[in-house]
Amino acid sequence: MIVGEQKPLAEIKKMLAGFRKVLVVGCGTCVTVCMAGGEKEVGILASALRMSTRLDGNAIECDEATVQRQCEWEYIDPLGSRLANYDAVLSLACGIGVQTLVQRFPNVWVVPGLNTTFMGMPPEQGVWEERCQACGECILDKTGGICPIARCSKQLLNGPCGGSQKGVCEVNPQTPCAWQLIYDRMSAMGRLEQLLEIQPPKNWSAARHGGPRRIIRDDLRLPEDYRTA
Repeated sequence: MIVGEQKPLAEIKKMLAGFRKVLVVGCGTCVTVCMAGGEKEVGILASALRMSTRLDGNAIECDEATVQRQCEWEYIDPLGSRLANYDAVLSLACGIGVQTLVQRFPNVWVVPGLNTTFMGMPPEQGVWEERCQACGECILDKTGGICPIARCSKQLLNGPCGGSQKGVCEVNPQTPCAWQLIYDRMSAMGRLEQLLEIQPPKNWSAARHGGPRRIIRDDLRLPEDYRTA
């Protein structure tokens, strides 16, 4: 899932300075799971903004809404009839959700309430860790399902660096060495010989380095006459 964390209240207030009526919009998927932008967080943040701005003498009226997903038009379209009533929208979605609102409602000023951090998972309650960098060329079949691009601090493709000691990364002692994890996994699965295959330099052209990426499935697209702009 996409993991995010809420921006400091002071930063959010600065972004909303000069606005008097704001709609705080949450997202019911990824950022709900990581407890950063769901319905509960929308309510808490809206209340904090009302109280804090009132104490500052610049009270903001904050209304609340949460949609299932901010990254798809069909879920945000119902907001359209409400947006004319507000000076700005504070989105508690990831950066994709913010940009989807902007594209769908170009006359509405939208600001982000979260910092989008990474794609990850919760190894335990209250902890989220990065697991994927969306590099566009997955090699998990070669590394036992453990990603050296996201989990090795140096993104090494052919084994650990010399600084790895006792299964711990030299960059951060709180981080397990990804290649130790890979070795242990491949050993347990009886596939250590696969690690003898030398991996070529990473082809980064499939990653973000080539600019914004796009996937087109013509078999799934609507006929041209029905496509939205």
